[in-house]
Amino acid sequence: MKRDRSPGVKLFLAALIGAVLLIPLVMVYALVSDRENQSETAQASITAGWGGAQIVTGPVLVIPYNSRSVETETVDGKQVTRSTNVRRELFLSPLKQSIETDLQPDVKQISIYRSVIYQSDMTGSARFMLPRDLARSGVSRDQLLFDQAELRFGVSDPRGLTDGTTVRVAGKVQELHPGNGPASTNGSGFSTAVEWDGSEELSVSWQYGLRGSRSIALVPRGGETEWTVKSPWQHPSFKGDFLPDNPDESQGNGEGFTATYGGITNLALGESLVNLSDAPAPVVDDVHGRTDIRYATEMGDGSSTKYASIRLIEPVDLYSQVDRSVKYGFLFIGFTFVCFFMFDVVAGARVAAAEYLLTGVGLVLFFVMLLAFAEVIGFAWAYIVASAAIIGLLTSYSAAVLGGWHRAAMIGGMLAGLYTTLYILLSLEALSLVIGSVLLFVALAAVMYATRNINWSGITGQEEEEGFAPAS
Repeated sequence: MKRDRSPGVKLFLAALIGAVLLIPLVMVYALVSDRENQSETAQASITAGWGGAQIVTGPVLVIPYNSRSVETETVDGKQVTRSTNVRRELFLSPLKQSIETDLQPDVKQISIYRSVIYQSDMTGSARFMLPRDLARSGVSRDQLLFDQAELRFGVSDPRGLTDGTTVRVAGKVQELHPGNGPASTNGSGFSTAVEWDGSEELSVSWQYGLRGSRSIALVPRGGETEWTVKSPWQHPSFKGDFLPDNPDESQGNGEGFTATYGGITNLALGESLVNLSDAPAPVVDDVHGRTDIRYATEMGDGSSTKYASIRLIEPVDLYSQVDRSVKYGFLFIGFTFVCFFMFDVVAGARVAAAEYLLTGVGLVLFFVMLLAFAEVIGFAWAYIVASAAIIGLLTSYSAAVLGGWHRAAMIGGMLAGLYTTLYILLSLEALSLVIGSVLLFVALAAVMYATRNINWSGITGQEEEEGFAPAS
Protein backbone atom coordinates (compact mmCIF):
# COMPACT_ATOMS: atom_id res chain seq x y z
CA MET A 1 0.00 0.00 0.00
CA LYS A 2 1.42 3.41 -1.02
CA ARG A 3 2.05 5.69 1.88
CA ASP A 4 0.76 9.30 1.96
CA ARG A 5 3.29 12.07 2.08
CA SER A 6 3.81 13.88 5.36
CA PRO A 7 2.39 17.44 5.70
CA GLY A 8 5.95 18.81 5.58
CA VAL A 9 6.63 17.12 2.24
CA LYS A 10 3.31 18.37 0.85
CA LEU A 11 4.16 21.91 1.90
CA PHE A 12 7.57 21.61 0.26
CA LEU A 13 6.08 20.37 -3.03
CA ALA A 14 3.48 23.15 -3.06
CA ALA A 15 6.20 25.73 -2.43
CA LEU A 16 8.37 24.20 -5.17
CA ILE A 17 5.56 24.35 -7.70
CA GLY A 18 4.86 27.95 -6.67
CA ALA A 19 8.53 28.81 -7.26
CA VAL A 20 8.43 27.17 -10.71
CA LEU A 21 5.36 29.26 -11.61
CA LEU A 22 7.40 32.40 -11.04
CA ILE A 23 9.10 31.66 -14.37
CA PRO A 24 5.97 32.17 -16.51
CA LEU A 25 5.08 35.10 -14.25
CA VAL A 26 8.38 36.75 -15.19
CA MET A 27 7.65 35.99 -18.84
CA VAL A 28 4.31 37.79 -18.52
CA TYR A 29 6.17 40.74 -16.98
CA ALA A 30 8.46 40.78 -20.03
CA LEU A 31 5.39 40.58 -22.30
CA VAL A 32 3.97 43.72 -20.70
CA SER A 33 7.24 45.53 -21.39
CA ASP A 34 7.26 44.32 -25.00
CA ARG A 35 3.69 45.46 -25.61
CA GLU A 36 4.51 48.81 -24.04
CA ASN A 37 7.43 49.21 -26.44
CA GLN A 38 5.12 48.39 -29.33
CA SER A 39 2.73 51.03 -28.07
CA GLU A 40 5.52 53.62 -28.00
CA THR A 41 6.49 52.71 -31.57
CA ALA A 42 2.86 53.07 -32.64
CA GLN A 43 2.60 56.43 -30.89
CA ALA A 44 5.72 57.61 -32.72
CA SER A 45 4.11 56.69 -36.03
CA ILE A 46 0.94 58.52 -35.00
CA THR A 47 2.82 61.74 -34.32
CA ALA A 48 5.13 61.41 -37.35
CA GLY A 49 4.62 64.48 -39.52
CA TRP A 50 2.65 66.22 -36.80
CA GLY A 51 5.22 67.10 -34.17
CA GLY A 52 6.76 65.45 -31.14
CA ALA A 53 7.18 66.59 -27.56
CA GLN A 54 7.96 70.29 -27.93
CA ILE A 55 10.52 72.41 -26.12
CA VAL A 56 10.35 76.15 -26.75
CA THR A 57 12.64 78.96 -25.71
CA GLY A 58 13.45 82.47 -26.63
CA PRO A 59 13.85 84.92 -27.82
CA VAL A 60 17.55 85.47 -27.26
CA LEU A 61 19.36 88.39 -28.91
CA VAL A 62 22.67 87.34 -30.47
CA ILE A 63 25.18 90.10 -31.25
CA PRO A 64 28.45 89.20 -33.00
CA TYR A 65 31.64 90.92 -31.90
CA ASN A 66 35.30 90.96 -32.89
CA SER A 67 37.87 89.68 -30.45
CA ARG A 68 41.64 89.63 -30.62
CA SER A 69 43.23 86.22 -30.28
CA VAL A 70 46.96 85.96 -29.55
CA GLU A 71 48.70 82.73 -30.51
CA THR A 72 52.30 81.72 -30.03
CA GLU A 73 53.94 79.12 -32.25
CA THR A 74 57.45 77.95 -33.07
CA VAL A 75 58.79 78.74 -36.54
CA ASP A 76 62.36 77.69 -37.45
CA GLY A 77 63.16 77.26 -33.79
CA LYS A 78 61.90 80.70 -32.83
CA GLN A 79 58.81 81.73 -30.86
CA VAL A 80 56.47 83.76 -33.04
CA THR A 81 53.43 85.59 -31.66
CA ARG A 82 50.52 86.28 -33.93
CA SER A 83 47.41 88.33 -33.29
CA THR A 84 44.26 87.61 -35.26
CA ASN A 85 40.68 88.85 -35.28
CA VAL A 86 38.16 86.23 -34.19
CA ARG A 87 34.42 86.56 -34.66
CA ARG A 88 32.48 85.56 -31.55
CA GLU A 89 28.89 85.91 -30.36
CA LEU A 90 27.38 87.59 -27.32
CA PHE A 91 24.05 86.18 -26.07
CA LEU A 92 21.73 88.74 -24.51
CA SER A 93 18.66 87.52 -22.64
CA PRO A 94 15.57 89.75 -22.20
CA LEU A 95 15.04 91.89 -19.14
CA LYS A 96 11.53 90.48 -18.99
CA GLN A 97 9.43 88.22 -21.16
CA SER A 98 5.80 87.18 -20.95
CA ILE A 99 4.47 84.12 -22.83
CA GLU A 100 0.91 82.86 -23.18
CA THR A 101 0.06 79.40 -24.54
CA ASP A 102 -3.39 78.26 -25.58
CA LEU A 103 -3.22 74.46 -25.77
CA GLN A 104 -5.94 72.58 -27.67
CA PRO A 105 -5.45 68.80 -27.22
CA ASP A 106 -6.83 65.88 -29.18
CA VAL A 107 -6.45 62.10 -29.14
CA LYS A 108 -5.36 60.38 -32.34
CA GLN A 109 -5.70 56.62 -32.68
CA ILE A 110 -4.33 53.92 -34.97
CA SER A 111 -5.73 50.42 -34.39
CA ILE A 112 -5.73 49.92 -30.60
CA TYR A 113 -3.01 52.52 -29.96
CA ARG A 114 -3.66 56.17 -29.13
CA SER A 115 -1.58 59.24 -28.49
CA VAL A 116 -2.32 62.72 -27.19
CA ILE A 117 -1.56 65.48 -29.69
CA TYR A 118 -2.18 69.20 -29.50
CA GLN A 119 -2.38 72.44 -31.43
CA SER A 120 -1.15 75.49 -29.54
CA ASP A 121 -1.10 79.24 -30.08
CA MET A 122 2.03 80.90 -28.67
CA THR A 123 2.06 84.65 -28.07
CA GLY A 124 4.61 86.67 -26.17
CA SER A 125 6.53 89.87 -25.66
CA ALA A 126 10.00 90.72 -24.40
CA ARG A 127 12.23 93.70 -23.61
CA PHE A 128 15.99 93.83 -24.19
CA MET A 129 18.50 96.30 -22.85
CA LEU A 130 22.27 96.36 -23.11
CA PRO A 131 23.62 96.36 -19.53
CA ARG A 132 25.75 99.26 -18.35
CA ASP A 133 28.35 96.93 -16.89
CA LEU A 134 28.90 95.12 -20.20
CA ALA A 135 32.67 95.39 -19.74
CA ARG A 136 32.42 92.91 -16.84
CA SER A 137 31.66 90.25 -19.45
CA GLY A 138 35.00 90.92 -21.15
CA VAL A 139 33.40 92.67 -24.13
CA SER A 140 33.37 96.41 -24.80
CA ARG A 141 30.56 98.18 -26.58
CA ASP A 142 32.74 99.21 -29.55
CA GLN A 143 33.48 95.53 -30.29
CA LEU A 144 29.82 94.73 -30.93
CA LEU A 145 28.58 94.42 -34.52
CA PHE A 146 25.04 95.75 -34.03
CA ASP A 147 24.30 95.69 -37.77
CA GLN A 148 24.61 91.88 -37.70
CA ALA A 149 22.47 91.22 -34.61
CA GLU A 150 19.65 88.70 -34.77
CA LEU A 151 16.84 87.32 -32.63
CA ARG A 152 16.67 83.56 -32.20
CA PHE A 153 13.55 81.60 -31.23
CA GLY A 154 13.81 77.96 -30.22
CA VAL A 155 11.38 75.19 -31.21
CA SER A 156 12.68 71.66 -30.72
CA ASP A 157 10.56 70.13 -33.51
CA PRO A 158 10.00 72.78 -36.22
CA ARG A 159 7.72 70.37 -38.13
CA GLY A 160 5.05 71.57 -35.75
CA LEU A 161 5.25 75.23 -36.81
CA THR A 162 2.11 76.35 -38.65
CA ASP A 163 1.20 79.36 -40.78
CA GLY A 164 0.90 82.77 -39.20
CA THR A 165 4.29 83.02 -37.50
CA THR A 166 4.95 86.71 -36.92
CA VAL A 167 7.70 88.61 -35.10
CA ARG A 168 7.59 92.36 -34.50
CA VAL A 169 10.57 94.41 -33.39
CA ALA A 170 9.69 97.90 -32.23
CA GLY A 171 6.28 97.38 -33.87
CA LYS A 172 7.77 96.44 -37.26
CA VAL A 173 7.07 93.02 -38.80
CA GLN A 174 10.31 91.13 -39.43
CA GLU A 175 11.36 88.73 -42.15
CA LEU A 176 11.92 85.28 -40.65
CA HIS A 177 14.50 82.65 -41.53
CA PRO A 178 14.30 78.91 -40.74
CA GLY A 179 16.78 77.26 -38.42
CA ASN A 180 19.56 78.95 -36.49
CA GLY A 181 17.70 78.64 -33.22
CA PRO A 182 19.24 78.67 -29.73
CA ALA A 183 21.42 75.80 -28.58
CA SER A 184 18.78 74.93 -25.97
CA THR A 185 16.68 73.49 -28.82
CA ASN A 186 19.65 71.99 -30.68
CA GLY A 187 19.66 74.89 -33.12
CA SER A 188 16.07 74.24 -34.23
CA GLY A 189 13.63 77.11 -34.56
CA PHE A 190 13.75 80.36 -36.54
CA SER A 191 15.54 83.70 -36.48
CA THR A 192 15.32 87.24 -37.77
CA ALA A 193 17.78 90.09 -38.32
CA VAL A 194 17.44 93.07 -35.98
CA GLU A 195 18.18 96.76 -36.55
CA TRP A 196 19.36 98.09 -33.18
CA ASP A 197 22.17 100.27 -31.95
CA GLY A 198 21.99 99.24 -28.30
CA SER A 199 21.31 102.73 -26.99
CA GLU A 200 17.66 102.22 -26.10
CA GLU A 201 15.40 99.45 -24.97
CA LEU A 202 14.35 96.97 -27.65
CA SER A 203 10.73 95.74 -27.61
CA VAL A 204 9.85 92.44 -29.26
CA SER A 205 6.53 90.64 -29.70
CA TRP A 206 5.70 87.39 -31.47
CA GLN A 207 3.06 84.83 -32.21
CA TYR A 208 3.07 81.44 -33.87
CA GLY A 209 1.10 78.23 -34.01
CA LEU A 210 2.76 75.04 -32.83
CA ARG A 211 1.70 71.42 -33.12
CA GLY A 212 3.10 68.76 -30.80
CA SER A 213 2.34 65.64 -28.83
CA ARG A 214 2.26 64.53 -25.21
CA SER A 215 4.14 67.45 -23.63
CA ILE A 216 5.28 71.03 -23.99
CA ALA A 217 8.18 72.58 -22.10
CA LEU A 218 9.67 76.03 -21.75
CA VAL A 219 13.31 76.93 -21.14
CA PRO A 220 13.07 80.31 -19.34
CA ARG A 221 15.54 83.05 -20.29
CA GLY A 222 16.18 86.50 -18.91
CA GLY A 223 15.70 88.62 -15.84
CA GLU A 224 12.07 87.57 -15.39
CA THR A 225 9.89 85.06 -17.23
CA GLU A 226 6.13 84.69 -16.97
CA TRP A 227 4.38 81.75 -18.64
CA THR A 228 0.63 81.12 -18.68
CA VAL A 229 -0.82 77.94 -20.18
CA LYS A 230 -4.54 77.34 -20.70
CA SER A 231 -6.04 74.08 -21.92
CA PRO A 232 -9.30 72.08 -21.74
CA TRP A 233 -7.27 68.90 -21.03
CA GLN A 234 -8.33 67.47 -17.67
CA HIS A 235 -5.23 65.46 -16.77
CA PRO A 236 -2.07 67.61 -16.75
CA SER A 237 1.19 66.63 -15.08
CA PHE A 238 3.67 69.34 -14.10
CA LYS A 239 7.36 68.47 -14.21
CA GLY A 240 10.72 70.17 -14.28
CA ASP A 241 12.55 72.64 -12.08
CA PHE A 242 9.57 74.97 -11.70
CA LEU A 243 5.94 74.32 -10.78
CA PRO A 244 2.97 76.62 -11.38
CA ASP A 245 2.28 79.31 -8.78
CA ASN A 246 -1.10 77.64 -8.16
CA PRO A 247 -0.33 73.90 -8.44
CA ASP A 248 -3.53 72.84 -6.65
CA GLU A 249 -5.76 75.07 -8.75
CA SER A 250 -3.86 74.13 -11.90
CA GLN A 251 -4.79 70.47 -11.60
CA GLY A 252 -7.27 69.40 -14.24
CA ASN A 253 -10.97 69.65 -13.53
CA GLY A 254 -14.09 69.40 -15.60
CA GLU A 255 -13.19 72.62 -17.41
CA GLY A 256 -9.49 71.94 -18.02
CA PHE A 257 -6.59 73.77 -16.37
CA THR A 258 -4.79 77.09 -16.23
CA ALA A 259 -1.16 77.01 -15.14
CA THR A 260 0.68 80.23 -14.32
CA TYR A 261 4.44 80.37 -13.89
CA GLY A 262 5.13 83.86 -12.61
CA GLY A 263 8.37 85.61 -11.88
CA ILE A 264 11.02 83.03 -12.86
CA THR A 265 14.08 85.25 -12.41
CA ASN A 266 17.64 84.91 -13.63
CA LEU A 267 18.64 84.46 -9.97
CA ALA A 268 16.48 81.32 -9.86
CA LEU A 269 17.90 80.23 -13.21
CA GLY A 270 21.47 80.86 -12.10
CA GLU A 271 22.19 82.65 -15.37
CA SER A 272 23.48 86.09 -16.24
CA LEU A 273 21.64 88.29 -18.72
CA VAL A 274 24.82 88.41 -20.80
CA ASN A 275 26.68 85.26 -21.76
CA LEU A 276 29.51 84.49 -24.14
CA SER A 277 28.13 81.00 -24.81
CA ASP A 278 24.60 79.75 -25.31
CA ALA A 279 22.71 77.52 -22.86
CA PRO A 280 23.24 73.77 -23.42
CA ALA A 281 20.83 71.66 -25.40
CA PRO A 282 18.17 69.60 -23.63
CA VAL A 283 17.55 65.95 -24.37
CA VAL A 284 13.97 64.72 -24.63
CA ASP A 285 13.73 61.40 -22.82
CA ASP A 286 10.50 59.64 -23.74
CA VAL A 287 10.33 56.65 -21.40
CA HIS A 288 7.33 54.29 -21.53
CA GLY A 289 5.33 56.91 -23.35
CA ARG A 290 5.71 59.37 -20.47
CA THR A 291 7.68 62.27 -21.85
CA ASP A 292 10.20 63.83 -19.53
CA ILE A 293 13.14 66.20 -20.05
CA ARG A 294 16.62 65.99 -18.66
CA TYR A 295 19.79 67.89 -19.43
CA ALA A 296 22.81 65.89 -20.46
CA THR A 297 25.24 68.80 -20.38
CA GLU A 298 25.94 71.60 -17.96
CA MET A 299 27.00 75.19 -18.30
CA GLY A 300 30.56 76.21 -17.65
CA ASP A 301 29.89 77.25 -14.06
CA GLY A 302 28.43 73.83 -13.26
CA SER A 303 24.79 74.94 -13.00
CA SER A 304 22.41 72.96 -15.20
CA THR A 305 19.88 74.59 -17.48
CA LYS A 306 16.43 74.69 -15.91
CA TYR A 307 13.01 74.18 -17.44
CA ALA A 308 9.27 73.89 -16.82
CA SER A 309 7.24 71.13 -18.44
CA ILE A 310 3.56 70.24 -18.79
CA ARG A 311 2.58 66.74 -19.86
CA LEU A 312 -0.84 65.82 -21.19
CA ILE A 313 -1.24 62.37 -19.69
CA GLU A 314 -3.91 59.76 -20.23
CA PRO A 315 -6.16 59.35 -17.15
CA VAL A 316 -5.34 55.61 -17.07
CA ASP A 317 -1.90 54.31 -18.01
CA LEU A 318 -2.93 50.70 -18.64
CA TYR A 319 0.60 49.35 -19.09
CA SER A 320 1.69 50.84 -15.79
CA GLN A 321 -1.32 49.30 -14.02
CA VAL A 322 -0.87 45.87 -15.63
CA ASP A 323 2.82 46.05 -14.76
CA ARG A 324 1.99 46.74 -11.12
CA SER A 325 -0.65 44.01 -10.99
CA VAL A 326 1.83 41.39 -12.29
CA LYS A 327 4.10 42.20 -9.35
CA TYR A 328 1.35 40.94 -7.06
CA GLY A 329 1.06 37.67 -8.98
CA PHE A 330 3.05 35.65 -6.46
CA LEU A 331 0.51 36.63 -3.77
CA PHE A 332 -2.32 35.12 -5.83
CA ILE A 333 -0.38 31.90 -6.27
CA GLY A 334 0.61 31.83 -2.61
CA PHE A 335 -2.85 32.48 -1.18
CA THR A 336 -4.51 29.92 -3.47
CA PHE A 337 -1.91 27.25 -2.76
CA VAL A 338 -2.25 27.86 0.98
CA CYS A 339 -6.02 27.31 0.72
CA PHE A 340 -5.50 24.08 -1.23
CA PHE A 341 -2.89 22.98 1.30
CA MET A 342 -5.26 23.63 4.20
CA PHE A 343 -7.97 21.53 2.58
CA ASP A 344 -5.36 18.84 1.98
CA VAL A 345 -3.79 18.50 5.44
CA VAL A 346 -6.68 19.73 7.61
CA ALA A 347 -9.90 18.80 5.80
CA GLY A 348 -8.60 15.59 4.25
CA ALA A 349 -8.97 16.50 0.56
CA ARG A 350 -6.06 15.15 -1.45
CA VAL A 351 -4.51 17.69 -3.87
CA ALA A 352 -1.97 16.30 -6.34
CA ALA A 353 1.07 18.19 -7.59
CA ALA A 354 -0.43 18.38 -11.10
CA GLU A 355 -3.55 20.02 -9.67
CA TYR A 356 -1.42 22.66 -7.94
CA LEU A 357 0.37 23.26 -11.23
CA LEU A 358 -2.78 23.62 -13.35
CA THR A 359 -4.34 25.97 -10.81
CA GLY A 360 -1.19 28.11 -10.81
CA VAL A 361 -1.16 28.27 -14.61
CA GLY A 362 -4.73 29.56 -14.50
CA LEU A 363 -3.69 32.29 -12.06
CA VAL A 364 -0.83 33.36 -14.34
CA LEU A 365 -3.18 33.35 -17.35
CA PHE A 366 -5.23 36.07 -15.64
CA PHE A 367 -2.47 38.63 -16.23
CA VAL A 368 -2.12 37.69 -19.91
CA MET A 369 -5.88 38.13 -20.38
CA LEU A 370 -5.79 41.40 -18.44
CA LEU A 371 -3.11 42.81 -20.77
CA ALA A 372 -4.82 41.56 -23.93
CA PHE A 373 -8.26 42.91 -23.10
CA ALA A 374 -6.97 46.17 -21.55
CA GLU A 375 -5.52 47.23 -24.90
CA VAL A 376 -8.96 46.84 -26.48
CA ILE A 377 -11.63 47.72 -23.89
CA GLY A 378 -9.66 49.59 -21.21
CA PHE A 379 -8.18 48.49 -17.91
CA ALA A 380 -11.28 48.50 -15.70
CA TRP A 381 -13.47 46.38 -18.00
CA ALA A 382 -10.54 44.12 -18.83
CA TYR A 383 -9.98 43.52 -15.12
CA ILE A 384 -13.64 42.53 -14.67
CA VAL A 385 -13.63 40.18 -17.67
CA ALA A 386 -10.30 38.49 -16.85
CA SER A 387 -10.99 38.07 -13.13
CA ALA A 388 -14.52 36.73 -13.74
CA ALA A 389 -13.19 34.19 -16.24
CA ILE A 390 -10.41 32.93 -13.97
CA ILE A 391 -12.62 32.83 -10.85
CA GLY A 392 -15.23 30.82 -12.74
CA LEU A 393 -12.63 28.44 -14.18
CA LEU A 394 -10.78 27.77 -10.93
CA THR A 395 -13.97 27.50 -8.87
CA SER A 396 -15.31 24.81 -11.21
CA TYR A 397 -11.96 23.01 -11.21
CA SER A 398 -11.75 23.20 -7.40
CA ALA A 399 -15.12 21.44 -7.10
CA ALA A 400 -13.55 18.38 -8.72
CA VAL A 401 -10.19 18.66 -6.96
CA LEU A 402 -11.55 19.26 -3.45
CA GLY A 403 -14.55 16.98 -3.77
CA GLY A 404 -17.49 19.34 -3.50
CA TRP A 405 -18.98 22.69 -4.43
CA HIS A 406 -19.00 23.87 -0.82
CA ARG A 407 -15.22 23.85 -0.69
CA ALA A 408 -15.01 25.21 -4.23
CA ALA A 409 -17.23 28.12 -3.21
CA MET A 410 -14.71 28.98 -0.50
CA ILE A 411 -11.93 29.03 -3.12
CA GLY A 412 -14.08 31.22 -5.39
CA GLY A 413 -14.83 33.61 -2.55
CA MET A 414 -11.15 33.81 -1.64
CA LEU A 415 -10.20 34.59 -5.28
CA ALA A 416 -12.95 37.21 -5.56
CA GLY A 417 -11.62 38.85 -2.40
CA LEU A 418 -8.06 38.75 -3.74
CA TYR A 419 -8.97 40.32 -7.09
CA THR A 420 -11.06 42.98 -5.38
CA THR A 421 -8.22 43.76 -2.99
CA LEU A 422 -5.71 43.97 -5.84
CA TYR A 423 -7.89 46.47 -7.69
CA ILE A 424 -8.06 48.59 -4.54
CA LEU A 425 -4.28 48.37 -4.15
CA LEU A 426 -3.80 49.55 -7.73
CA SER A 427 -6.12 52.50 -7.08
CA LEU A 428 -4.61 53.53 -3.73
CA GLU A 429 -0.90 53.86 -4.44
CA ALA A 430 -0.13 55.65 -1.17
CA LEU A 431 -1.69 52.91 1.01
CA SER A 432 -0.90 49.85 -1.12
CA LEU A 433 2.09 48.78 0.97
CA VAL A 434 0.17 49.17 4.25
CA ILE A 435 -2.84 47.21 3.01
CA GLY A 436 -0.67 44.51 1.47
CA SER A 437 1.42 44.01 4.60
CA VAL A 438 -1.70 43.80 6.81
CA LEU A 439 -3.26 41.19 4.53
CA LEU A 440 -0.08 39.10 4.60
CA PHE A 441 -0.04 39.31 8.39
CA VAL A 442 -3.67 38.20 8.65
CA ALA A 443 -3.08 35.34 6.20
CA LEU A 444 0.01 34.16 8.08
CA ALA A 445 -1.84 34.27 11.40
CA ALA A 446 -4.74 32.26 9.93
CA VAL A 447 -2.38 29.60 8.57
CA MET A 448 -0.53 29.38 11.87
CA TYR A 449 -3.79 28.95 13.76
CA ALA A 450 -5.19 26.32 11.38
CA THR A 451 -1.98 24.24 11.41
CA ARG A 452 -1.07 24.62 15.07
CA ASN A 453 -1.81 20.93 15.83
CA ILE A 454 -0.31 19.39 12.68
CA ASN A 455 2.61 16.99 13.03
CA TRP A 456 4.61 18.24 10.02
CA SER A 457 7.03 15.31 9.92
CA GLY A 458 4.57 12.54 10.95
CA ILE A 459 2.33 10.33 8.84
CA THR A 460 -1.41 10.84 8.54
CA GLY A 461 -4.02 9.17 10.64
CA GLN A 462 -5.10 7.12 7.63
CA GLU A 463 -1.64 5.58 7.40
CA GLU A 464 -1.82 4.59 11.06
CA GLU A 465 -5.12 2.81 10.44
CA GLU A 466 -3.54 0.89 7.54
CA GLY A 467 -0.75 -0.43 9.72
CA PHE A 468 2.00 2.13 9.18
CA ALA A 469 1.95 3.59 12.68
CA PRO A 470 5.32 3.67 14.42
CA ALA A 471 6.00 1.02 17.04
CA SER A 472 5.25 2.02 20.60
